[in-house]
Amino acid sequence: MRTEDVDKAAAPVVSPVPHSLSATERRLYEIGRRRYERGDLEGALRALRRFLETRRDFADVHYMIGTLLEHENDLAAASESLREALRLNPAYTEAMVALASIYERLGEFARSRALAERVAQLALPNAGTIDATTRGKLANLEAHLADAYREAGALGDAVEVYRKALDRCPTFHDIRYRLGITLREAGLPDRALAEFARVRRALPNFFDAAVQTGVTLYTLGRADEAVVQWQEVLDRDPTREDARMYLRMVLRSLEAG
Repeated sequence: MRTEDVDKAAAPVVSPVPHSLSATERRLYEIGRRRYERGDLEGALRALRRFLETRRDFADVHYMIGTLLEHENDLAAASESLREALRLNPAYTEAMVALASIYERLGEFARSRALAERVAQLALPNAGTIDATTRGKLANLEAHLADAYREAGALGDAVEVYRKALDRCPTFHDIRYRLGITLREAGLPDRALAEFARVRRALPNFFDAAVQTGVTLYTLGRADEAVVQWQEVLDRDPTREDARMYLRMVLRSLEAG
């Protein structure tokens, strides 16, 4: 889970504070949790770190500190805190997702992907599936991994991971759009067109997919069809400079030919 917007992050699910805590520890715990929920980064860190001076066996405290440190871009310290949360509670799904996100930011893609798969394996036995919120987080995490593979030129790996993300959340059309671009770059333009078509059926006003449909058609030598795509975009949204640029370029090429 990313924490770029900590004040919007959901507070971790916690058990009632044990009676074995001293009055001071109980107060620090409650203050830290309330400040975390409000997005008071400095106040939450101060209270939670003081709590850890005497009690280090609360997985959710390590989790909160880890996500707050990620917000400060102290990724090394954040990952250490999240690993401690998982040592105390190996089934702590939120900590796994947060740590996987940090590994992805650090470029440790294999470790990030391994954690994502671990979360997937922790579905409740009776439910037979992961809850929708966690499934969405996993899909976005896998999409970020796929982005990294694509940027590194590993297009086959990128396609595989984009598809895995879409298996979890087929309606995440921004991911399907990125898959389409990657398929074209991987030399599979017909498959790219199929993905863009699915996006456009679901989101008729998502003009990026229409523009990229035109680009893909042009790469297939179907310039006339590409022109139609870009003109339709401009008819509906005259501010689309990318469509105008492609249209002008191809029309000049056709006239010259």
